[in-house]
Amino acid sequence: MQKLFEEVNTLDRRCYEQYGLSEDILMEHAANSMAVYIQKNVEPHKSLLIVCGMGNNGADGIALARLLYPQYRVSLFIPFGVKSPMAQLQLQRAQKIGIHPVEQLMPCDVIVDCLFGSGLNRSLDELSIKLIQKLNSIRAFKIACDIPSGINQQGQITSIAFKANTTITMGALKTALYSDEVKDYVGKIKVASLGVDRTLYENESNLFLLEPLDIQLPLRMSQSTNKGHFGHLAVVVGMKKGAGVLACEAAFAFGCSLVSAITHENIDLPYHIMQSHKLPCKTSALALGMGLGNCEANEIESLLLSDLPKVIDADIFYHENIKSYLKQGVVVTPHPKEFCSLLKLCDIADIEVDELQKNRFKYALMFSAKFPEVVLYLKGANSIIAYDMKLYVNALGSAVLSKGGSGDVLSGLIGSLLAQGYDPLNATISASIAHTLAANSFEGNNYALTPQDIIQKVKTL
Repeated sequence: MQKLFEEVNTLDRRCYEQYGLSEDILMEHAANSMAVYIQKNVEPHKSLLIVCGMGNNGADGIALARLLYPQYRVSLFIPFGVKSPMAQLQLQRAQKIGIHPVEQLMPCDVIVDCLFGSGLNRSLDELSIKLIQKLNSIRAFKIACDIPSGINQQGQITSIAFKANTTITMGALKTALYSDEVKDYVGKIKVASLGVDRTLYENESNLFLLEPLDIQLPLRMSQSTNKGHFGHLAVVVGMKKGAGVLACEAAFAFGCSLVSAITHENIDLPYHIMQSHKLPCKTSALALGMGLGNCEANEIESLLLSDLPKVIDADIFYHENIKSYLKQGVVVTPHPKEFCSLLKLCDIADIEVDELQKNRFKYALMFSAKFPEVVLYLKGANSIIAYDMKLYVNALGSAVLSKGGSGDVLSGLIGSLLAQGYDPLNATISASIAHTLAANSFEGNNYALTPQDIIQKVKTL
């Protein structure tokens, strides 16, 4: 996994104070990193339009123009002039080798957005909005310097944002690039080196980006085993029976030896899923809430209050006693609307979904501050896992997962690993990655995925 940071000004200052690097040196390395990316991915003599703002983000772009000229046909557009001392210095350097700003947008193969960096803390004016609208309308490969212009430090789009194919962010990964709101704007994300290795540039963080290699599959290393060695998950099947059955199927596919469906009535189940009207005596983990419907949570109160590791989902997040169920060993997996209910019932915040979606990191941390021993999995385009005041972002998912039943499969995957003895955090991390990797490997059109497809793909990870 990689570290994430809300801001990097303190990291820049550390370079100045501890490593003796100047602002100019960091900027030259930032521009060089962008130049190397362009040289590797864009043929020589292609036309580049570099659009620069008044500050240091613009200065990065001006330095980039100098490094790429005359290998590329570079047009430098500075619509609002230069203001920062570094921007003024970089413009002087560019002019000395024959680069002079153009007065209007030029036809191009590549656009590099260097208008506003990650420090944007205001709404855009009308001229900036119209400029970004025009840039977005041009058919060209689009690169954002640091962060697409129009996205602020909280990962919110103020009014409009530059839509990049690639974002080259400076020094370290930033949380603003991983809010749900900006997923369609950042494209592929690269990190520019600023003159020291990232391990030296970065410091401690409680925010992390998950990667495929972080998965720990439940592979069986010993040959001397039996069906009692790999856990027994009990899944409570509610009114919407399909949800519980999907969770059962997913759990069995992900390594759990035994899976029981707890039901009030006899239902048709796959032959390998057992049925019970009460908790089996050797249950090692529970999964509850999927498709619970109008069933009252107090009907399964004893299960919710038990000390067994458990994953809780869906309708339980609207139950007034939810706080009493949140303790060590519990994983909760709400979608945004359910999480708003959870926040309210836990006396953390009374907010609407729009407010949550603009501040997902903030509210996930608030929940973790109150329930540090509970693992939260906040579903979304970039899902967030919170535990003990640390956040882990899974940005591997895509729109292919936006189908009914995919969340039930996830609950089954988490429950399966809990039953097999994984601790709640690692169970959630590995199940989350498995869920997204399985969906991404689906070979059909991105509208066609079914929950059963995810389950089948999990078997081949």
